[in-house]
Amino acid sequence: MLLSDFDVPFDETLIAEYPVSPRDHARLLVVPKNDGPFQHHQVRDLPSLLKPGDVLVLNDTKVIPARLRGIKLPSGGKVELLLVRPIEGTVWEVLLKGHVKEGQIIQWSQDATAMVKERGERTVVQFTMQGTVQDLLQRYGEIPLPPYIKRQVNETDAQTYQTVYAKTEGAVAAPTAGLHFTEDLLENLKTQNIQTVSVTLHVGPGTFKPVTVEKIEDHRMDAEWFEISDQAAEQINTAKAEGRRIVAVGTTAVRTVEASATKEGSVRAGREETRLFITPGFEFKVVDAMLTNFHFPRTTLIMLVSALAGQEKIRAAYQEAVKERYRFYSYGDAMLIQ
Repeated sequence: MLLSDFDVPFDETLIAEYPVSPRDHARLLVVPKNDGPFQHHQVRDLPSLLKPGDVLVLNDTKVIPARLRGIKLPSGGKVELLLVRPIEGTVWEVLLKGHVKEGQIIQWSQDATAMVKERGERTVVQFTMQGTVQDLLQRYGEIPLPPYIKRQVNETDAQTYQTVYAKTEGAVAAPTAGLHFTEDLLENLKTQNIQTVSVTLHVGPGTFKPVTVEKIEDHRMDAEWFEISDQAAEQINTAKAEGRRIVAVGTTAVRTVEASATKEGSVRAGREETRLFITPGFEFKVVDAMLTNFHFPRTTLIMLVSALAGQEKIRAAYQEAVKERYRFYSYGDAMLIQ
């Protein structure tokens, strides 16, 4: 398939710079996988839109303050780092903005520095400081808002760019479909006999990586770490065996359960990495429906939702969303494909 097959209607003025409040008052476009019409709701309507017995799969990853702004020694030039993943101890792979060579020292304080050990296809730094890298991030780091949000990070982003059920630290980007949930909404879902189950996939910067090849089959996904507990696997497998729906909250939840699926359609518990790339023609073994935000054209995310709903249906849904002035991307509105 060609990259140009995944052009969808897009209007830059619809990019949301801030979330709505309360979170669950975000608008929700219901997109049927069959020939039914689109419906316009709010996320807080989910308890009446889903079916009793449905299982919502939530990604409980927690965003770390992974963006660090330091200075080069001795010049004082500004440098920006985004932590990607730990390698060993205080050695981390990072994304780095600025003209920096191997051996360069970057400083945050007299007792907090990093040396660039490797600069090439990947950038590796070794931190030196009192305490741990996590201590350094808590002191100097900031929440890494996506690059298409142009404003400065403010104090409220530490809460609003985090799901209310975030638990396991390690992500550098939020699983944004989950940002719409509130404690009240989760309780209302429970009273309607709609279950929730948590898995973990630490979202990496690859979620924003553009597809640059014309044949999408040539694109390579970045590896991301995920974990499914024995309890979560059992809950999902029981629901599938009983004919109940699995509704994934976000593309990361979809990739987590599908990456762990057996040929028979059951989910395996465990910890591993995945580079699963879901495109039209993919055979979903676990996921029946999903909640997702609106995504950029020509991205792996738009390819995934097109695989579930169909390319023409997604193109029509985006046309409807633009016409109705839905808010797009991380802090934007949502879509329910079912």
